[in-house]
Amino acid sequence: MQKETVLLHGWGMNRQVWQLIEEELKSEVSCLVKSIDLPGFGHGAMPEAPYSLATAAQLVAEQLADNTTLVGWSLGGLFALHLAKYYPQKVNKVVLIASTPYFAEAEGWAGIKVEVLKNFKAQLKENSAKTIERFLAIQAMGSEHAKADVKQLKAWLLNAPEANPDALSTGLDILLNDDYRDIFSSLTQPVYGLFGKLDSLVPRRAITKMSALNSNFQVEILPKASHAPFISHRAESLNFLKSVL
Repeated sequence: MQKETVLLHGWGMNRQVWQLIEEELKSEVSCLVKSIDLPGFGHGAMPEAPYSLATAAQLVAEQLADNTTLVGWSLGGLFALHLAKYYPQKVNKVVLIASTPYFAEAEGWAGIKVEVLKNFKAQLKENSAKTIERFLAIQAMGSEHAKADVKQLKAWLLNAPEANPDALSTGLDILLNDDYRDIFSSLTQPVYGLFGKLDSLVPRRAITKMSALNSNFQVEILPKASHAPFISHRAESLNFLKSVL
């Protein structure tokens, strides 16, 4: 049976963000490649239980074949780590793209300032569309194609239903509170990472700390990319993915 690679998107987005890279990967790797919507995003169904990383990840697990390779971008990376830990038969490899086991800044850990995430949550209640747009702009900061990147991301967003408000709000809580550093350090599956040196959401120091937590973590950092390297630097990202899938 042919092995599968499943692409998991980030907060506020949907599976449409993968459409270009997904098509190219399908033609260049031997495994099956597909993307799915995280619960509450795009066409993804909401959990019946209160939304959390665990309840949402359970719905994702039900869509995975055994021995799947997970490619998780940003928030999708936390889903990939959770699935690798709690559904090990489903996951044979994890590839993180601009993702970290703990997104919030903390003592001894570089990340997003807590106030920034809390402000996003407060603004989400006022105007979710504008908040997502601001988040997209932050994701592209530093990229030499920032305006084009944001325009592309916004266009893909519009190709699917709006995200569920509870999924958006709880998604920010997950980014703020869920700490998967211990899980990341003890995973038995191979873990790879692709990052942008100019990423303001996943600082370079966090990548260094991740390498210290897991000695088997294999990393590539694109010097001119930001938080969405597979969009701004598609060729380099494809080469990396082809080398690890």
